[in-house]
Amino acid sequence: MINIAMIVVALLVAALLIYVALKPADFMIQRSTTIKASPEKVFPLIDGLHMMQTWSAWEKVDPGMKRSYSGGTSGKGAKYAWEGNREIGQGSLEITESTSPSKVTLSLDFIKPFAGHSVVEFSLQAEGENTVVTQTMWGTSTFIPRLMCSLFFDQNKMIGGKFEEGLASLKAIAEQ
Repeated sequence: MINIAMIVVALLVAALLIYVALKPADFMIQRSTTIKASPEKVFPLIDGLHMMQTWSAWEKVDPGMKRSYSGGTSGKGAKYAWEGNREIGQGSLEITESTSPSKVTLSLDFIKPFAGHSVVEFSLQAEGENTVVTQTMWGTSTFIPRLMCSLFFDQNKMIGGKFEEGLASLKAIAEQ
């Protein structure tokens, strides 16, 4: 009886691992907000990594995290690195494209808790006196993060929720 139970458990584990292995590795998460301000007013809040710290939802996860900046304060080549608690981990963010006042593209590299690379893009589109800001992140997940997302959390919901928080803070600051 114990042998049969062990075989059933082994088959279930194998099925789960096969299911995760067959899931698409590529992902994309996107959220938008409309801000009552011009792209020229909103753009510096995104393009300046020190300014990003004032509205990013990730900054609130571990206010005591260690931060360092290099390569300038804004624009292409500006870089931000962090090391925080278990929830925020360790990594870096570098602006790879800065097209005022319409787009900022960043390279996002995680070291801990899992190594990973993603691209984050902010696009700003004028609509009359407003600006529609869209934050998009895409990349490829390795097996362990896909397993974690399959078992414990919804990546789109978790990260998308942080995008929504951050965009709401960005909107509040830009509309002041």
